[in-house]
Amino acid sequence: MAHQRSSQGRLSRDSDTEDIVALLAPRLAHFAGVARTEHVTRAAQEMNVPQSTLSRAVVRLEQDLGVDLFARHGRALSLTPAGHTFLASVERALAEIERAADEVRADADRTTGKVAFGFLHTMGAETVPGLIHAFRADHPRVRFSLVQNYGEAMLERLRAGELDLCLTSPVPDAPDLVARRLDEQRLRLVVPADHRLAARRRVRLAEAADEPFVTLEPGYGLRRITDAVCAEAGFRPKVAFEGEEAETLRGLVAAGLGVALLPPPAVPRPGVVELTVTAPRAAREIGVAWLAGRADTPPVAAFKEFLLSKRGRLLP
Repeated sequence: MAHQRSSQGRLSRDSDTEDIVALLAPRLAHFAGVARTEHVTRAAQEMNVPQSTLSRAVVRLEQDLGVDLFARHGRALSLTPAGHTFLASVERALAEIERAADEVRADADRTTGKVAFGFLHTMGAETVPGLIHAFRADHPRVRFSLVQNYGEAMLERLRAGELDLCLTSPVPDAPDLVARRLDEQRLRLVVPADHRLAARRRVRLAEAADEPFVTLEPGYGLRRITDAVCAEAGFRPKVAFEGEEAETLRGLVAAGLGVALLPPPAVPRPGVVELTVTAPRAAREIGVAWLAGRADTPPVAAFKEFLLSKRGRLLP
């Protein structure tokens, strides 16, 4: 249904908010300039805008609102009570727009800009701090917004524009993303210190086929890898507990509640033994991903180049 206008061209009360915003927004700065000087000619000179443009913008703004914002006194103007009320809100809105513009310009600054960077929980204790420390040796003022999450959640935030880059596993294969493999991390079978396999250094995964497993929840990349490796070993893991963080799973293993297939810890944990899996091959690929077709700001481009230079040397 088309929106109705009065004979003066005003939007009717049933108009959508977004319609009136789209209609009024281009004229707000012109209105504010005239309101500050209360004189169209002076405002046009200060804003370097043709006087006719300002005059038309003010008249149309009043017509669309259906309110007189100015009282005319020859060439001079004065704000009406409605004009004073409107100006206060317009100045707040324009100040917020200016603040937002300053913020995004600062984020894109080559030397002091910001990178929104996501990564897996398992990379937060050692890998990511080391990467940022090394990067800031040459870019000491670049700022970071850091997000820890599981892979699929990070890719959603990447697609939503909330992240510039993310380290994830498995390396995604999607038409709207660009991803590059950076490194590989071997997984270990983690067992309680008093477990029957704890005296071993190496183990075939099939030897744990009858054990209860503690795993990450479905949807996590490491959970998909665990299920796939166990299937390759000829069994489906008997999942006793599911969690959201690898070190929590190690705690459950230490408590004797099961075994787990996990990447190496940043710091050795007492109460568990970590066994090398000889068969099948148990590993996960780590890669960096970004949204295809999106232009990088200078700090994002610099950090992306830095990460790509770490191929094969990403993990400590």
